[in-house]
Amino acid sequence: MFPRHRRLVTALIVTLTATACTAGSGGSATESGPKAEAPQTIEVWHGWSAPHEVQAFDAAVAGFHKLHPNITVKLVKGQDDTKILNAIRSGNPPDVVSSFSTNNVGQFCSSGALQDLTPFLKKDKVDMSVFPQTVQTYTQYKGVRCTLPLLADDYALYSNKALMKGNQPPKTISELTALAKKLTVRNPDGTIKVAGFLPSVTYYEHVGEHVAPSFGVNWLNGQGRANFATDPGFAKYLQWEKSLLDWYGYDNVKKFVHSMGQEFEASNPFEKGKVAMAIDGEWRVKFLQDEAPKVQYDTTPVPVNDDRQNAYGGGFVTGTIVGVPRGAKHPQASWEFVKYLTTNTDALVTFANGLGNVPSTIPALSSPKLTLPPQFHTFLDVFKNPNSTTIPSTVNGGDFVVKFDSFVQDQWEPGKVPNLQQGLTDLDNKVNSALKLAGG
Repeated sequence: MFPRHRRLVTALIVTLTATACTAGSGGSATESGPKAEAPQTIEVWHGWSAPHEVQAFDAAVAGFHKLHPNITVKLVKGQDDTKILNAIRSGNPPDVVSSFSTNNVGQFCSSGALQDLTPFLKKDKVDMSVFPQTVQTYTQYKGVRCTLPLLADDYALYSNKALMKGNQPPKTISELTALAKKLTVRNPDGTIKVAGFLPSVTYYEHVGEHVAPSFGVNWLNGQGRANFATDPGFAKYLQWEKSLLDWYGYDNVKKFVHSMGQEFEASNPFEKGKVAMAIDGEWRVKFLQDEAPKVQYDTTPVPVNDDRQNAYGGGFVTGTIVGVPRGAKHPQASWEFVKYLTTNTDALVTFANGLGNVPSTIPALSSPKLTLPPQFHTFLDVFKNPNSTTIPSTVNGGDFVVKFDSFVQDQWEPGKVPNLQQGLTDLDNKVNSALKLAGG
């Protein structure tokens, strides 16, 4: 994927009033607007913008047009959630939208910004079991399924074979820690020349959202409130992170990260052989293939805390979502498009091959038509693993994740938190106040 990731995702404040999720006045969502077989043009907004991404979407859509020659699809690239919500708010939305942020599903569904797809799913008898359970979880909010999955992202550990010096990739946090220290090479002044593994949330994809699940954390409690001070997994994660960070030296890590290129440039430190191990998404496989083909590497599941070894093999899962906005003028044709793009195996495989992302149905995961490198198979396995987890939905999106990573980056890592338990309690209070303000 291109620079649009979920790190420190800014929560959108949705002011849309929840209304009946129909496409216009009168009738059910499945009967509103022109019939699907009538000649019509639907407008589809998506966030992809790089040439190979746009080409991949075009290729997937071509199959839909063969099945529905009466429906012309107008694709509009480079659209984000803010533009989508503004269009819905103004009463002039496109017919279909896709979003890169599963964190905002709670907002989309609870506000009625995206239509509940359940009537369409029931009408066409779509079997939801084709989607892994984690995917089913992040595409609905409190029983309202206003989105379906369109490809997925998950995370694993990349290991540079040359820098590993014959060591096997770690499976536990203690093994990861020992190897990180063993493989680190320092300059004469103590600064970092080659890092074994950097635990800081400032290092690209090493945000809490992707690493804390290794400690079995539950972000929210049973009442949907912040769980940072109560769940011992957060304290374990933070204490481990700070311990390894202090071993490197906070200033050394800060300097090392700032000296590196951007995540999506060929100067990425893993691609340049500056870090031995890094947690990253499946899209890095394609970037390595294109930008650093000489780098020899392995991919394995992210290590888990030593008391959770039975959970090894899972990881953090998220993905692109797609839905039909409130007020869409062609809801029946829009549904046919959404259904095709999210359940047709050939379409998903074509899209996955073009983007280097994980296909989001079980049949597509095992398709012989997938043409991705061997290292990609780890991500397919992580996606299917029952121990994989995702971020829960709330009415104010990923605000609780934003606040957590800000706490870690601005207070915890620099050593400004004298009492961790009190710091986490204060964080809980901030998150819960924001949830209450948003109506959660």
